[in-house]
Amino acid sequence: MKQRTVYVCTKCDYQYPKLLGRCPQCGAFGSFVEEKYEDTPEQTETGSKPRRGILRSEAAVLIGDVSTADSPRSATGYGELDRVLGGGLVDGSVVLLSGEPGIGKSTLLLQISGVLSSTRRVLYVSGEESAGQLRLRASRLGVISDNLYIYTETDVDKIVSECEKLSPDVVVADSIQTLYCGSTPSQPGSVSQVRDCAAVLGSLAKTRGISVIIVGHVNKEGGIAGPKVLEHMVDAVLCFEGERHQNFRVIRAVKNRYGATNEIGVFEMTDKGLSEVENPSAMLLAGRPRGVSGSATVCCMEGTRPVIAEIQALTVKTSFPAPKRAADGFDYGRLCLLIAVLEKRLGLRFSDLDVYLNVVGGLRLDEPACDLAVAAALISSLRDVPVPSELAVVGELGLAGEVRGVTNLALRVREAARLGFSRIVIPKRGTDTSMLPGDIEVIPVRSVYELLPIFAPKKD
Repeated sequence: MKQRTVYVCTKCDYQYPKLLGRCPQCGAFGSFVEEKYEDTPEQTETGSKPRRGILRSEAAVLIGDVSTADSPRSATGYGELDRVLGGGLVDGSVVLLSGEPGIGKSTLLLQISGVLSSTRRVLYVSGEESAGQLRLRASRLGVISDNLYIYTETDVDKIVSECEKLSPDVVVADSIQTLYCGSTPSQPGSVSQVRDCAAVLGSLAKTRGISVIIVGHVNKEGGIAGPKVLEHMVDAVLCFEGERHQNFRVIRAVKNRYGATNEIGVFEMTDKGLSEVENPSAMLLAGRPRGVSGSATVCCMEGTRPVIAEIQALTVKTSFPAPKRAADGFDYGRLCLLIAVLEKRLGLRFSDLDVYLNVVGGLRLDEPACDLAVAAALISSLRDVPVPSELAVVGELGLAGEVRGVTNLALRVREAARLGFSRIVIPKRGTDTSMLPGDIEVIPVRSVYELLPIFAPKKD
């Protein structure tokens, strides 16, 4: 066999015989890696490398003849994860779980395997740990079952053969970067190996109705290691987020063919594994300071769940020629935009101040409904006047200083009232206050100007 070298783009899988600085297909810079292939007789005749298909069909059928029955789902035993998946694990689906090293991916999957093995046969394939190490972890987590099988192997063809013998209902592959396909002459973890191994596991899931969960590592930029096409080959992509030195973890879906992608699940790392946090709002508000400037609360929507989050801002005199801006859990560009609006419309001066913004608890706020709460925290820190502890703020802030309406306002107000807030600032435009709960004082505002009286210094 003749060996040849090609360069593959890790973003779009584009191949070229020479190294390029910029991919001509997707436009990514510095994304090419070197791969070596061996030309098989089939490839020599056709001029292309044969690929494994994920789905095979004997003949085309009319769309009206296809059964519309919903694919059965299996509850994982963790309501937080089932919410993110859209109701449970779908039979024949392929789920990719990614996260930082040590975040708890293997712990979560072993706990899920223990729950699923009570009613289904589960095969846990590990290419990183030995059987003894998995047994020790299972003992610590209390995961012992007659339907949970451990298989330490990295050859994907042997894994498929073991699945044919065992006929499992669920297969966990930990991790995709350690697996290799014998027909692909490259090292495990390379672009071609990750792509081909994912294709084999996908074919196994679709043809036999097996639910496959794949663990994927992340690179230094925070993206999933390997080719971008890996995310297109699976049915759902879940991201496990959080700091290793903190107890709380957040799992969210960035792709889901069987449900919404805006749901989150919150877990807490304990000595006995991961446990669910059913009330994340109370968790995020635990330890909230009282009577301190620069702290504001907002009710954001994570899918269908309202979550109360605390936003903290700090403004200090800069010692640099250009003031510093830093945001943790909030978009940096959005922060700069809101500072510009406050300077232009309210005449507040941030040009000689360093501004730091932090969302407590490791939560990331992406929706525009958090704009007004960020503005309130910035004004509070600048004037050194605390935001009332019983006040929550919700609203989108426009460039003209106007406060625009937000969705699911009734759910937000109800969640704030449930957690003990007595007042809430909401947009006045497009809001019917008669439809809101009556056990909390509603303060509708049209613009950011009407927010200023809240920060007026108290008179003696």
